[in-house]
Amino acid sequence: MRKAAPGNARSKLLWPFFAWLVAFYSAWLAIVLLGGYSGALESHWPIALAMAVGSYFAGSTPMGGGTIGFPVLVLLFEQPAALGRDFALAVQSIGMVSAGIFILARRQPIDWHLLRPALLGSLVGTPIGAAFVAPAVPDLGVKLIFAVIWASFGLMHFVRIRKIVASSGNAAPWPGRDRPIGLAIGVTGGIVSALTGVGIDMLIYAVLVLLYRADLRIAIPTSVILMAFTSVVGIAANLSLAAVLPERYAVSPEVFYNWLAAAPVVAVGAPIGAFVVSRLPRTPTLLIVSILCIAQFAWTLLKSDVGRVELWLAVGGVLAMNLVFHFMFEYGEQRLAREEDTLGTG
Repeated sequence: MRKAAPGNARSKLLWPFFAWLVAFYSAWLAIVLLGGYSGALESHWPIALAMAVGSYFAGSTPMGGGTIGFPVLVLLFEQPAALGRDFALAVQSIGMVSAGIFILARRQPIDWHLLRPALLGSLVGTPIGAAFVAPAVPDLGVKLIFAVIWASFGLMHFVRIRKIVASSGNAAPWPGRDRPIGLAIGVTGGIVSALTGVGIDMLIYAVLVLLYRADLRIAIPTSVILMAFTSVVGIAANLSLAAVLPERYAVSPEVFYNWLAAAPVVAVGAPIGAFVVSRLPRTPTLLIVSILCIAQFAWTLLKSDVGRVELWLAVGGVLAMNLVFHFMFEYGEQRLAREEDTLGTG
């Protein structure tokens, strides 16, 4: 695994990131001026304001910017869940990609032995999810799945925050297991992300910090890059499907207008988050994120037409996911103990 370059060397390596920003802002400005979209920018400023916060968390935590954008559009502005999902993928295709380029340019440590197969799995799972799963799940189902995933993520941190933050160094490879685990993350997370706009980042992060005991400074950048790739694949799949079968896979024009307003904000906001997380204590940021994740779960239940059955399914989903996290954590403890015993006897 590559080691992070010294500070001065890193700054000299950032030219791909600055070249990306110049290319993006030039293209964005051309779209606005030539298309006459200044009015759309003025009317969609609230989502740009929301994504100023969301993009920071996107770069500094294993949460895609859509984790903020989805509830703002769907719960606050009462838009369809499909619009929230498509917007999440579209805006992350700028923000997360921007953060990913920044991370790679600075040569921050990445867990490539798990990321490579996850990228391949996402390339397969995301289009499958977009074509077959997303159209079959009703609006309320998408909201609840989104809420359950991130409430589970938040609860996991409250329970395991000390152990998660205490881990340091590279995750030890797991010969014979890395590739199937990475592929499973990519396929499963790709399907979930095609449904809600986010999720694959949380999945690889959870595996890295619970099962592999990776340092957060490695797990978070790894999750950012995987979410960036999945977002590009996801929005490309959605737009391609909409072009072929618009009556089944239509993408609302509001996705474009919201993207146009938020994209210039997230292009710099997510890289700022990626930079800050390497400098500041990690515990406060993760606890703030965890509170937001649990709050949006309660917000979803209050704002949605949730019956008794849906309520119990949502609560049961959170508990079931945390039971899986518990077993991952315990297995990670046993694996770590075996490795320490092997090193001690060697």
